[in-house]
Amino acid sequence: MIKIGMMAVGLAVAGSALGASIVSGDARRGEQLFQTQQCITCHSFNGKGGTIAPDLSKRIDRDYTPAVMASLMWNHAPQMWSTMTKQGVSRPTLTAQSAADLFAYFISARYFERPGDAARGKLAFTEEHCADCHGITSSPVAGAPPVAKWESLSDAVVLAQQMWNHGAKMHEAFAQRKLAWGRLTSQELTDMLVYLQNLPETKGRAANFEIPPAEEGEKLFQSKGCVNCHAGATALENMLKNQTMTDIAVDMWDHQPNMKQPSPVFTADEMRQIVSYIWARQYFKGSGSAERGKKVFTAKKCTTCHDDPASGAPKLGKGKDAHSDITMVAALWGHGPRMLEMMGQKKINWPRFSAQEMSDVIAYLNSL
Repeated sequence: MIKIGMMAVGLAVAGSALGASIVSGDARRGEQLFQTQQCITCHSFNGKGGTIAPDLSKRIDRDYTPAVMASLMWNHAPQMWSTMTKQGVSRPTLTAQSAADLFAYFISARYFERPGDAARGKLAFTEEHCADCHGITSSPVAGAPPVAKWESLSDAVVLAQQMWNHGAKMHEAFAQRKLAWGRLTSQELTDMLVYLQNLPETKGRAANFEIPPAEEGEKLFQSKGCVNCHAGATALENMLKNQTMTDIAVDMWDHQPNMKQPSPVFTADEMRQIVSYIWARQYFKGSGSAERGKKVFTAKKCTTCHDDPASGAPKLGKGKDAHSDITMVAALWGHGPRMLEMMGQKKINWPRFSAQEMSDVIAYLNSL
């Protein structure tokens, strides 16, 4: 795992299908919440914290998406609440804002990325001809910045931006050397990042990951001409589901030779806005089916309370705010204990959801 220090994260999370409702999160607040809400009493992170529950930094897996996290938190909530009571830990209540902060914290720590291997990364850095031009502290080719000066190592958005902006020039350099274009996989780039971020010259560098509100992103997507190609079957909103920032950086790199030239150039801030508009919206939207979600909602007996005005449970889907993995986690911690009590009175078992079922229910609630 890559060890990353405090990160400033502004995570824009789309709450509606059109991305109109945004909950911004901050990893700095998320890290503080992880401690002040006493999550760290049971869970550890990077070896620091309790041992009753798993070390969350070790739960890194490419399939460990926000939907998976939301479903696991939901499924294990009664057990977690029981353990917290035994440990004398007060149960936290989370707003959508604080839930977004926690998700931002996990993203900043590369929680949803693939595990990487520094040895493989060192080998890939050579075999993919990166080392032909880029040295660690000084480079053999004039104009090729050494790794020690790469801002992209500490900022995933800058990584995507620079891989995109420099792609055309790199493609030229490959052609001059009569080398095939160095296509990458997400695993190869992850391995290289693990290797490069843990060098003595770069290790411990404070990282940064900011995603601003997405209002300007749509305008940029049009003004930069992205919309001219990415529409219909090639619309990015249909292609970026569950993609991590490393996946996106690789896709942009591999796509560069097929781009119409000259391709648009992005500043770091422009890339953040584009990423906020397209990626964050899709990353938390999931791939649910409202039709399946309606069946799940009924099969799990959610209708027993939520369709009964006398139960006191809210009629879901009728508010102005749409639902996402983040709002489901906020609802769980805000109202879950009362839900568990009511279900006990009605002799209904606590519902368990797979990640797909969670996404389906969210899609169903958003369709109402």
